[in-house]
Amino acid sequence: MSGPVPPYGGRGRHAGPDVLPAAGRPAGTWQGDRPFDVPPTTQLPVGPVPTGPGRADSRWAGPVLSGRHADPGDDDRTGPLPGGQPEPPATGLPPRPKSAWSRMADRSAADRGGADPDATVAAYHTDELAHPDPHEDDEATGGLEVLGAGARDPGRRGLRGRRAAAEPEHHDDVHHAVPHDDDLHHDDDHTDEHPVLGSGRAPGSGRRRRSPLANLLALLVLAGLVAGIVFGGRALIGLVNPEAEDYTGAGTGTVQVRVGEGDTLSDIARTLVDAGVIASGEPFVDAAEGQPAATGIQPGVYSMREQMSGAAALDLLLDPATRQVSRVTVPEGFTVEATLQRIAETTGLPIEDLRAAAADPAALGLPAYANGSLEGFLFPATYDVEPDATAADVLESMVSRFTEMAADLQLEQRAAAAGRSVYDVVVVASMVQSETLLDEERPNVAQVVYNRLAQGIPLGIDATLAYGLQKNGNELTVTDLQTDSPYNTRTRAGLPPTPISAPGEASLEAALAPSTGDLLYYVLESQDGRHFFTASYDEFVAARQRCADAGLGCGG
Repeated sequence: MSGPVPPYGGRGRHAGPDVLPAAGRPAGTWQGDRPFDVPPTTQLPVGPVPTGPGRADSRWAGPVLSGRHADPGDDDRTGPLPGGQPEPPATGLPPRPKSAWSRMADRSAADRGGADPDATVAAYHTDELAHPDPHEDDEATGGLEVLGAGARDPGRRGLRGRRAAAEPEHHDDVHHAVPHDDDLHHDDDHTDEHPVLGSGRAPGSGRRRRSPLANLLALLVLAGLVAGIVFGGRALIGLVNPEAEDYTGAGTGTVQVRVGEGDTLSDIARTLVDAGVIASGEPFVDAAEGQPAATGIQPGVYSMREQMSGAAALDLLLDPATRQVSRVTVPEGFTVEATLQRIAETTGLPIEDLRAAAADPAALGLPAYANGSLEGFLFPATYDVEPDATAADVLESMVSRFTEMAADLQLEQRAAAAGRSVYDVVVVASMVQSETLLDEERPNVAQVVYNRLAQGIPLGIDATLAYGLQKNGNELTVTDLQTDSPYNTRTRAGLPPTPISAPGEASLEAALAPSTGDLLYYVLESQDGRHFFTASYDEFVAARQRCADAGLGCGG
């Protein structure tokens, strides 16, 4: 330390003007930097304190109180007190523990670049504090507290700011502790860019306001993005799920559409979409759900129009005239030849094509129990023949219909249970079909056949002979009745070699379940086709005479 120590001087940041009285304290003791033998009513003069080389200008303003660094070892005085007395311990406030600020204050002049050791800590330049000595003690943290001094917020000045706020202020030496306004302005202009503590610039001080034009452009870009997302999303939905699309009106032009067997409403809708009739399936299906008749759309070819609404397409499909088919009805009891003629007349298919197809029954799916005979196995019903159907297609559908009906009747199982072959049952059913027009009489006709077969009596059915002669039963002559033919059941016992017609379901059922009794005869007795059945030969002869007298066609 250099320079004399003033007798009552010393540094202190917050010394007040008050003089503490010495009354009540032992004489010759010290309080701060003055002896207590000074008269209690006497105030020490306030004025400049002699300064020595390197001492900071200070004012004596009463006894020295502990300032920021209230450490006895932190006092600037060295050596004994005046009069050779040793320095007594301070009787004022208890000393504070040493801190990084105390050690900074005690650094040597060489560490401070030759500065006076009595200079206050606040006198150090900010640059020196921002870049502390690398050889400084690792425990010294005062430099970190000072780094925040460049910020605009006084509350972020670290430990020094917090202590300064806690201690009483004195206008005379506050300039030693608080940076000058010029320093604060300087810090604002040169913000601290320390990599750890960040910028000393106040938040928001470096932002620039956007111009209204920039905001408008940003809004326009955002609106364009939203519009693109909306319209693009709709287009994508239309590609992925175009179910909501629909045409308007009844459409134009003509297009042929085929509805397949077993097609659902959704299947029909897809067919219409593929043909360009409707735009999508959902409007068509929605319209069909409100129409109970829509579930009855028949398979076939329909004449539709292009670009129709879903509802209009449904209405057109429900119109019978739209269906492009030739509907042919084959009555029960028709022979194969009669059936082919009817199909040719109704559908326009060439009769030659139909006969060629009938000549290959195996290609038509004929069941094995048919013994290769197509006669009796073209089931009589009404068929819809589509424009592109072939002769084989038509005949095949008729055979398929017979096998379906036979399965429903359990034809094979019931024939076997009765001890008969399926083929014989069909032959009997064909004769039953030809002999009566009334379904209630068919079981009796079947019973007569089975009873005669059982007794070895010729059947005497003229329809079999007419079939063999390819004539109508009403066209038979007396000479025809004498014809030697396997189909002449007047002269031959047993069944004819083949069925003589296509039996219907009622005739097949009668052949499977005939009536009971010993009936052997029947004779036509009325114009409506009713017959008289009997087991007596005499009753038969009398009934035949009645038939002849009535002109019903009963001959000898």
